[in-house]
Amino acid sequence: MKYLSLLLITFFMSSCCSAKQLTNTSQNDIAQVTSIKNNAKIEDTTVTKTIPPFEEDDSKIIIRQETTPQDMIGLVNSYVLNHTQWNTLLQKYVSDAGNVNYKGFKTDQKALKNYIKFLAENRPTADWTKEEKLAYWINAYNAMTIDLIVQNYPLSSIKDIKDPWDQRLWKLGDKWYNLNEIEHDILRKMDEPRIHFAIVCASFSCPKLQNEAFTAINLEEQLTQAAKEFLADKNRNEISQKSIKISKIFQWFSKDFKQNGSLIDFLNQYSDLQISPKAKKSYKDYNWDLNE
Repeated sequence: MKYLSLLLITFFMSSCCSAKQLTNTSQNDIAQVTSIKNNAKIEDTTVTKTIPPFEEDDSKIIIRQETTPQDMIGLVNSYVLNHTQWNTLLQKYVSDAGNVNYKGFKTDQKALKNYIKFLAENRPTADWTKEEKLAYWINAYNAMTIDLIVQNYPLSSIKDIKDPWDQRLWKLGDKWYNLNEIEHDILRKMDEPRIHFAIVCASFSCPKLQNEAFTAINLEEQLTQAAKEFLADKNRNEISQKSIKISKIFQWFSKDFKQNGSLIDFLNQYSDLQISPKAKKSYKDYNWDLNE
């Protein structure tokens, strides 16, 4: 809490708060503000501060856009992760088309393990926002899928691995996880159907693996873009006004896409053209070949 207190003081001072607003702050904390000025960056209402034992690019505290000191104090515990390590790996080994260089990941396996370890040491807590939790678990799912493939590479398909989605290979905090649990017991229960365009099963017919990490601040834009790209991809979906031949993802998880209307209603939010409610519907065969 000492770091949070110092950050609050820095924020208030930068916002020209009156001395009265700082009367509840200890003189000791005020004296320490100067010592952290070079380590804290203030942009609008965001304060970035290194929290040991992580490097500066690995973590940050966000103070959101409330205007009163009371509001700021209420939200100062929003500690969120910066997924820079994962973003760097994605930029290096995933093309704009979503093709994955698993050989490259295998040579950089230590960096991948370090990122998963970073996730393990920083599990979401109750005070994280929905966006923060979604970004964490989407990135975790994708990183673990890459790790699963790398551990068994070379191979032609994720299905060459025995029970690929049920192997509990990753310990986050004090619990061992598998991919099925993250997808079905965590992500799907967060009522965000677009996660199906963000998490990737290492296969050709999956949505493409984005070559940037998901982040809380950009999540809405990232999920929308992923949905639009997937629907526009003729290898995975063929859409016209009167007929749709779509991914089996929409069949397997049909309930998720009908939370606020029909499947067509959902598709029309992200399709380049408006599909008729009476359009004929069929599903494409799913290609499980590795997405490399």
